[in-house]
Amino acid sequence: MTTATKTTLPTGERADLLEALAKQRHFLRFTTRDLTDEQAGQRTTVSELCLGGLIKHVTSVERNWVRFIQDGPSSMGDFTAMTEEDWARRADEFRMLPGETLAGVLADYAETADRTDELVAALPDLDAAHPLPKAPWFEAGAQWSARRVLLHIVAETAQHAGHADIIRESLDGAKSMG
Repeated sequence: MTTATKTTLPTGERADLLEALAKQRHFLRFTTRDLTDEQAGQRTTVSELCLGGLIKHVTSVERNWVRFIQDGPSSMGDFTAMTEEDWARRADEFRMLPGETLAGVLADYAETADRTDELVAALPDLDAAHPLPKAPWFEAGAQWSARRVLLHIVAETAQHAGHADIIRESLDGAKSMG
């Protein structure tokens, strides 16, 4: 439990959402145990994904969706207007760049997690909703509540924790479970 949630102690649905998210965060972070920076940046499959990059991506996703809960679709921008340069910058989320360390990536993730947990504890209403940003993968005119966004963050983290488990097992045979 983070220091932020120790003072506010969410209960009920909020506690359930935070507990589910904490569990998936743990599984994702656990895949990086005892790794060097070089190993965290290593691709082990035909995919472009590496463990450090996955954590960077999940951090960015969580941070962006939390801003969406607070500020609406303008905080995420218009994905239909992104340039090739914008997409290239976004692709950098999935890899460890020169000078980045696993410790730094994990610290950034922990900071983001703390901010998310604080927001969930303080939100006046999980039903508060915003229209989704413009993106080819969102239905036009759809909107998501804070609750729906939090469920999405849990699902995204769980999906990438599974990816990370495969990458780690391919790297050195270590498994998260089993």
